[in-house]
Formats: sequence, structure tokens, C-alpha cells
Amino acid sequence: MNWNKLTEAGQIEEIKSLSKEKPVLIFKHSTSCSISSMSMDRLTRKWQTSDNEKVEPYYLDLIANRELSNQVAREFGVPHESPQVLLIKSGNVIYDNSHFGISYADLMGKI
Repeated sequence: MNWNKLTEAGQIEEIKSLSKEKPVLIFKHSTSCSISSMSMDRLTRKWQTSDNEKVEPYYLDLIANRELSNQVAREFGVPHESPQVLLIKSGNVIYDNSHFGISYADLMGKI
């Protein structure tokens, strides 16, 4: 899985724009949380190379970028959780989930 790192506020507008052509996945990950690591592992183990053609994946390190995570929550109107996935299409969140609710099958079913 080739993650794009979400590290700057300006990338939020880029994500909104990109999502008009291709859905965008944001995975909010806490590097100090075992549940977050497990959720991320479950997602990445099932990820297929061909999925990169269907959805653009972004990774947000919550420990290093907490204020950016808060901005993502405000911009997309989804309360912050960790771990959390947001699936964005045409600039809007069409799916979100957190913790053990993060499911590869559910995400891919929404694309």
C-alpha cells in the first residue's frame, strides 16, 4: 500500500479537489495506540495493488499532526476519533468508521 502522507493543511483542499476524480481515503493513525496499529494492519493486509487505481490513500499521523487532524474533522464535519477512516468523494465524506469498525470490505463497497 502506497500511503500519501497528510502533513500540511493545504493538502486538505488538494484532497477535496482530487476526490472529484477519484475517491480519497484518509486513515487517522495514532502511532502510540495498539488498537490503531491493529486496525491499520487489518486494512493494509487486504489491500490489493489494483486498489490504488480505485482510491487514493492518505495517512495522517495523529501524534505528529494533532492540529491537522482537528482541522480534518472540522473541514469534513466528522468528529475526531482514533483510529479513524474517512472516505471522501466529490469533496464530501461518504463513509467514516473507527476502531474495529474499520473494514476493508466496507470501504471498498462504498467506492
